[in-house]
Amino acid sequence: MTTEAEAAAHIPSADPEGSYGRLLPVVVHFDDLDSLGMLHNARYPLLVERAWNELWHGYGLTFDGDWAAAGDFCNVVRELRISYEAPVGRPGAYAVHLWLERLGTTGLTYGFRLCSADGEVTYARGTRVLVRLDAGTLRPTPWSDWFRARGRELLRSGE
Repeated sequence: MTTEAEAAAHIPSADPEGSYGRLLPVVVHFDDLDSLGMLHNARYPLLVERAWNELWHGYGLTFDGDWAAAGDFCNVVRELRISYEAPVGRPGAYAVHLWLERLGTTGLTYGFRLCSADGEVTYARGTRVLVRLDAGTLRPTPWSDWFRARGRELLRSGE
C-alpha cells in the first residue's frame, strides 16, 4: 500500500511550472462518440467526474455505499458550467486538468479542462460547485480538516 504522499506524487501537476492543479488521464471510447463521430456533449462532465473521483481515491478517500461513513464524499453538485471549445473527434487517451478555484466552509468550486493527454490542447473547460452534506440531515456541513488540507494543495493561487 502506498502512503498519501506517494499517491499524490503519482498525480502529475497540470502545468510545466507545477503551480496549480493535477492532470489525470482519461480514456475516450468509441461508444462515447455521437453519430457525427465527436465526443457526445454529455460525456464531457462524465469524464470530469471520473477524474475527480480518481484524484480523491489517490488520496485514499473512497465511498463504499455507507453515506454516514462517507464523510467528505457525502456531497452534491450545486452548479455545473461548461464551455465546449474544440471537438474530440476520436477515441483514445486524453486528460482532465483539475484544480480548486475556491474552498469554502461547506462548499467548493473546482475548475476543470478536458484536454489532450499532455495538457496542451483544451477541448472543454468549466467549473463545478460542490456542497458537503451531513448524511443524517442532508444539510450543508463543513469539510473535514483533512479534506481542507488536501484541497489547499489544489488551490489556484494568485489568479
